Amino acid sequence: VQLQASGGGLVQAGGSLRLSCTASGFAFDYYAIGWFRQGPGKEREGVSCISGSGAFVYYSDSVKGRFTISRDNVKNTVYLNLNSLKPEDTAIYSCSAALINRSWCTTAQSRYKYWGQGTLVTVSS
Repeated sequence: VQLQASGGGLVQAGGSLRLSCTASGFAFDYYAIGWFRQGPGKEREGVSCISGSGAFVYYSDSVKGRFTISRDNVKNTVYLNLNSLKPEDTAIYSCSAALINRSWCTTAQSRYKYWGQGTLVTVSS
């Protein structure tokens, strides 16, 4: 089982990035995918998730209206578009997979089984 996050980088405040999470080794479309982040000196927090079918999505209040999650079950990839970035979005972003009802998702970390290495997003002011 592998999950690989990519697409991070250095961007100015107000800018955009597109993160990708590519998976292999499990039945991808049966798993919800969550994006989590851990900023400097902070605990890891759930940012967004998408159900296995792609029909249900969730965003934390801190990113709602700025981030958009989507998935391509043919390519075994989930995307997270980050727009209107703020310095407080600076963090390592990781993706994870949870075997949940295909029509729902949650960012409760205890539900997530597979974790990938993260990608660093740095937002300068």
